[in-house]
Amino acid sequence: MSHNALYLALGLALADPTQAQSLSEVYQSARGYDATYQSAMSQAKATEARGEQAKAGIWPTAGLTAGASRTYLDVVGATDTRTYGTQNAGLSASQPLYRPSNWANYEQGGKQVQLAQAQLQAAEQELIVRTSQLYFDVLTAQDTLTFVQAQKAAVAEQLASAKRNFEVGTSTITDSREAQARFDLVTAQEIAAMNDVQVKKMALDQLVGKTGVQPKPLAVPANLPAPTPNDVNAWVAHAEAAHPSVVQARIAVDIAKLETTKAEAGHKPTLDLTASYGANRSIGSATSTATTRSNSGTVGLALNLPLFAGFAVQNRVKETLALEDKAQSDLDNAKRSVAQATRTAFYGVQSGLSSVKAIEAAEASSQSALEANKLGYQVGVRINIDVLNAQSQLFQTKRDLAKARYDVLMGNLKLRQANGTLKADDLAPVNALLVK
Repeated sequence: MSHNALYLALGLALADPTQAQSLSEVYQSARGYDATYQSAMSQAKATEARGEQAKAGIWPTAGLTAGASRTYLDVVGATDTRTYGTQNAGLSASQPLYRPSNWANYEQGGKQVQLAQAQLQAAEQELIVRTSQLYFDVLTAQDTLTFVQAQKAAVAEQLASAKRNFEVGTSTITDSREAQARFDLVTAQEIAAMNDVQVKKMALDQLVGKTGVQPKPLAVPANLPAPTPNDVNAWVAHAEAAHPSVVQARIAVDIAKLETTKAEAGHKPTLDLTASYGANRSIGSATSTATTRSNSGTVGLALNLPLFAGFAVQNRVKETLALEDKAQSDLDNAKRSVAQATRTAFYGVQSGLSSVKAIEAAEASSQSALEANKLGYQVGVRINIDVLNAQSQLFQTKRDLAKARYDVLMGNLKLRQANGTLKADDLAPVNALLVK
């Protein structure tokens, strides 16, 4: 069996490929179950609805009123009593014609809708990264267990060989004891690795709301993708323009400016168009038994001109201008933060790709070193501890290589999150690298 074929077989040892799920499938399950994401969706809907409420300030308002009363009159000393009553109904409406504060509030409502979309986009990107991290955590833990079990089997063979050589007198008891000590150590590592697999699987199950979720292992050798474009400045430029946190900060600046417009409107007049229509019916009165009915309608303009409010408007304007400056500073900080995060993620992926190549070379060297030590032990120029150390180095290198590959895949996703372009479709290239 070739080296890569052996690696793939070890990776499949803990998984049933017919039952395994791709990263996209696990993400879709998490998207419909994860409480954090569901909370973010509800918050986005609430924010959007709050933004729509601002339309009420520029739309007309109307109201209907109605009433009825009955009076019983008994005059002391008179010979008769009288009962009479009234009935009335009215309809009134008002349409704002000039209200600068209401229009600024309406524009803020539109910004709130955009803010909700940006917040939901950030929550979705966070869920993609969180799901992918747990997915690869399970695979890493399974690989570690697989390699520890393979190392245990190799150490067991070496232990048996040392015992046979001692029995025939070709080696000392030291070889047997060293092999036994290494076997006991690997057994302890196996127990820890098994526990780690269970813990990582429980975390993934909790995320998707299912039990027994089994990720598909990575097909080896894997052609790991490099960042495209391979220019950090291009990634940073997009991050500063479209990252959800930058978009939210930019919207916050616009909202702050509109808040200043609302404050300045405190000096300005308001003008409304008003209309009303009413009907009144009287059934008798204190002095008459006649029934009368009257209808009335009015149309008019209502003007309100503020004159003095105790300097409240001036100080409110000062407050909102200061808040504008704060929002602008927050925007600058958001741009710098995403630029730094994008650069860090970009160079992290490049470094990860180089590490994978270096560890692949180290794996080949460790394999050759193990074979040389085994041959040297057989001919008597190497001792048992040399073989055990070579075995340990090889399997440690295998574990490091597996983790480095997962780190590169995660690094690519985190890079897209850092510059704000991450979406569910970006999981497709990762799925293409998994075992079919």
